[in-house]
Amino acid sequence: MFKKLLAFIAAMSIFAAFAAVDVNKASEAELDGIKGIGPATSRVIVAERKKAEFKNWEDLIARVKGFGPKTAAKFSAEGLTVGGATYQGAAPAVKKDAKTDAKSDEAKMKKDEKTTAPAKPVASAAAPASAAKK
Repeated sequence: MFKKLLAFIAAMSIFAAFAAVDVNKASEAELDGIKGIGPATSRVIVAERKKAEFKNWEDLIARVKGFGPKTAAKFSAEGLTVGGATYQGAAPAVKKDAKTDAKSDEAKMKKDEKTTAPAKPVASAAAPASAAKK
C-alpha cells in the first residue's frame, strides 16, 4: 500500500512539473521554473503584473523587456501561458520558408516564360531573290 501511495505522489509531481504556468497567476518561483526565465525576469514580470494583469501575449511582449516573438514562442513551448493561452505567433522559420517558396515560384515563372516564349524566326536556307541577282 505504501509503495502505491509513493508511486501516486511521484506521478502527480511529474504531472505538476509539466503543467502550464500562467503568467498572471504564477509566483516568482513558478516563473523561475520555466526554462530560460531567471530570477530577474521573474521579478520584472511580477512587478508589471502588479500594475495590471497581462491581457495577452502581445501585452506581455510590449511590457517586459527582453520578450519578443522568438522568446514568447520558446517560453510557450516550455509551458508558459497568458490567461491560459499559448503563444500563437508565427515562428521565424516559417517566414524564411515562405520567402524561399516565393523565390522558387518566381524562378519557376521565369523559366516557364523562357520556354514558352515564341521562337525567333530561323533564316531559310535559300537565299533571297535580290541576293541571287547580284
